[in-house]
Amino acid sequence: MMGSGKHHKFGVVLDAGSSGTRLYIYQWNDPVHARKKASTEKLRSIPKIKTKKQWTKKVKPGISTFHDKPGSVGHDHLAPLFEHALKSIPRAEVPNTPLFLLATAGMRLVPENERKRLLDEICTYARRNTEFLLPDCDLHIQVIPGETEGLYGWIAANYLLGGFDDPTVHDAHAHSKHGHHTYGFLDMGGASAQIAFAPNATESIKHADDLKLLRLRTLDGQDMEHRVFVTTWLGFGVNEARRRYVERIVEASGAPGVKELPDPCLPKGLLRTLDGKEIEDPAVAKKTVHLIGTGQFAECERQAYHLLDKDKHCVNAPCLLNGVHVPAIDFDVNHFVGVSEYWHTTHEIFEDKHSTKAYDFATYQKRVKEFCERDWHSIDEDVSKQKWGKKVDVDTAMQVCFKASWIINVLHDGIGVPRVGLESLGKSSHNGTKEVIEAVKEKGFMDSFQPVDKIEDVEVSWTLGRMILYASSQVPPAKVEGKEALPVGFGDNIFTANGVPEGFQYGGSGPQGKHGKPSFPSGNYTAPDSHWHDSLWQEGDTAPRRIPGLVLFLVIFGFAALLLIGRERRRRILHICASTVKSKKRKILGSTGIVTYERVLEDGYESPSTFELGSYDDEEGWGTPKLEAGRYDDPGLGPPRLGLHVAGSSSTVGLATRVESRERLATRSREVSPSRKGPRARSPLPPR
Repeated sequence: MMGSGKHHKFGVVLDAGSSGTRLYIYQWNDPVHARKKASTEKLRSIPKIKTKKQWTKKVKPGISTFHDKPGSVGHDHLAPLFEHALKSIPRAEVPNTPLFLLATAGMRLVPENERKRLLDEICTYARRNTEFLLPDCDLHIQVIPGETEGLYGWIAANYLLGGFDDPTVHDAHAHSKHGHHTYGFLDMGGASAQIAFAPNATESIKHADDLKLLRLRTLDGQDMEHRVFVTTWLGFGVNEARRRYVERIVEASGAPGVKELPDPCLPKGLLRTLDGKEIEDPAVAKKTVHLIGTGQFAECERQAYHLLDKDKHCVNAPCLLNGVHVPAIDFDVNHFVGVSEYWHTTHEIFEDKHSTKAYDFATYQKRVKEFCERDWHSIDEDVSKQKWGKKVDVDTAMQVCFKASWIINVLHDGIGVPRVGLESLGKSSHNGTKEVIEAVKEKGFMDSFQPVDKIEDVEVSWTLGRMILYASSQVPPAKVEGKEALPVGFGDNIFTANGVPEGFQYGGSGPQGKHGKPSFPSGNYTAPDSHWHDSLWQEGDTAPRRIPGLVLFLVIFGFAALLLIGRERRRRILHICASTVKSKKRKILGSTGIVTYERVLEDGYESPSTFELGSYDDEEGWGTPKLEAGRYDDPGLGPPRLGLHVAGSSSTVGLATRVESRERLATRSREVSPSRKGPRARSPLPPR
């Protein structure tokens, strides 16, 4: 279990991807406590986030596989993740720990109605089975667009590399010209690719409407704002690019009946089906259309280039790929780190013994060419001998040549990253990953592009970016006379009087409350150390909204007390209350000269709301008022129903009761039957 100090705060983010869901747990110090002893450097920094390898857990497959069976997602998928989290976080801190489940590519393909049902079930399961801080399902449990994923990644990368450090404190921080000290972020998965960066001053002004406003808060309560461009290219992930590539090969084959299609992106002699599976028996290959590797990497690069769609019409210039607008990138200012496939494809085979060396285009291209022009049989033998480690299997070796050609094309012909080793970069050359990270610590310079996986043993994951945003939102803002605190989060780069543009995504769990306190969309402020269930008892400006809840609680408490005091005492109390009400009623009406008569409608209808409970007991034939209460845990009864129910209070029974009362009053002067001791027996009420 993590440290359980009372000043530690925790957060949980579930990355619900297409292949599985990974749990991440993060920890930071309570900002109010942390800044009491913080140095000037730390006060001007974002709260320090911590995590460890054992604080993560992944389950397969992805939650999108539950789109047609949402009722199973809790027990079959979420349960082991929640169990791991609850074992890792101190029990007392669980109600104060926010839970986020953010889904990406896989869930974006699920039909909207099925997606909504599944997300609703996830939130319901989490609330029923945990006490995590989960005040707003729409904010905490959602499918995020690729742009948001890219922005979270940009936050994580800059946090780890020191891009958010105050340059006035770190004089040598600027790693580029003009004092620009943030890093660009590149991410590539199987289906899509993202880019996020802060353009130089000129481009920021020219393309201001295309940027996102990001607002963070440093430990001393000061706002930190950045204008970031972020976009996503759907279909430009490695798997989707490969699918489009194979389609082009099939279309280019032309002649019908052709079974064997040459593929320059596969090693020599490798037989592979169109959907990517190896064919070991040549006799089987002759029966179906298949690919055969020719091992011509230069040709592979040439064919992959056309997948960039550089010639597609650009509506809003400038554009990079597929006609998608991107502000011009100044590589003297913008230095990028690349994660996911940018790291795996450049390191799993080609940098295994050079993991500390920075990406060098000339060196990388040479190694890829040597590998991909080898005979497949020799590569297969090296894989079985684990020449490149346990992580490199046959599938990885088969796919890496196309992936490498795609990465090279996207980086250099698509995005325009200078080709280190071929193109002159002046003072822009630098050593490797280890040296780069050391240089970052010294606030030095960085290459135009650098693949990274971990920085100081912390994975560069967009989930970290989401938690940085949350932790920053929990810092109390600095008090400025006559100025309202602005919320932490991101939205369109549009000026508004209150600093909250339409569609603003809050860093905490909802809109900013007064005095900078984070509050929820319902308008109720929940302090960081309270639970969303407990909002009824919170103090502050929202007290009037809690009055109905307080009254309901008192009513429930009163009825419960009546049930517990016993039948005789309950009857006496009801009698006293009824007598008091009647006495006051007579005084009021008498003083005004108004005379009232009780009227019984002969048509058999009288509104039940006009019925008046007197001090009658069961012996006189009146039903005792009954307390009916629904329960939250009884799905058949729905929400709680608390109130008095009078036996036989339907319209027809009400009439029968009234008529019978008059008959009984008329017969009270009659003699009591000699055969009975006491009042004459009554007939039962007619059946309901």
